Amino acid sequence: MIFPVAFMLLLWLIRTADVIWDMGMNEYGLYPLKAKGLLGIITAPLLHANFSHLFANTVPLLVLGSLLFYFYRPLAWQVFFLVWLMTGAWVWVFARGSGAHIGASGIIYGLASFLFLSGIIRREQRLMIITLLVTFLYGSLLWGLFPQFFPKEHISWESHLMGLLSGALLAIWYRKSGPQKKVYVWDDEDDNEQEEDAYWKSTSTNDDLN
Repeated sequence: MIFPVAFMLLLWLIRTADVIWDMGMNEYGLYPLKAKGLLGIITAPLLHANFSHLFANTVPLLVLGSLLFYFYRPLAWQVFFLVWLMTGAWVWVFARGSGAHIGASGIIYGLASFLFLSGIIRREQRLMIITLLVTFLYGSLLWGLFPQFFPKEHISWESHLMGLLSGALLAIWYRKSGPQKKVYVWDDEDDNEQEEDAYWKSTSTNDDLN
């Protein structure tokens, strides 16, 4: 949990500093198809509209981030930062409107998608349990893809969708890397030797009787 906790502390420090010194850091969000929005591909997940917004992202980031870094340790860094960059780049290209997109929810959707699909693809017992856990805890994230259900809130459903797609794509791309289902190989030679020993023993016994 070292990295997920450190990342969350960074987000809280940034938001606190922005409020205390009125730095207006949300201006560095992601603006689709605008040159000034390119920086937002990197900075947008670090910024949040208010503490409520940040608090809503804190627990999912800690839980999903910890699951990623524990069960997919060899791939965790690549997956986390690729989800970050791919989501931001796709939002910059495909999102509509002139407003700034901010928040780490795209990363949350990417991690949830990766953990969910990876368990299904790999068919490894522990990872399948993680798939079920993600479904149970964060299956409701799918509602975040439909802004019409939240007419009074400014939700970046594009970030949610692009995060979901990036996590799914990375789960497929890395399907042969990291933890895999155990394959058991039976030693047929030992079985054959045991059968041969049993045969010769029975033969020698018959000869003695004769």
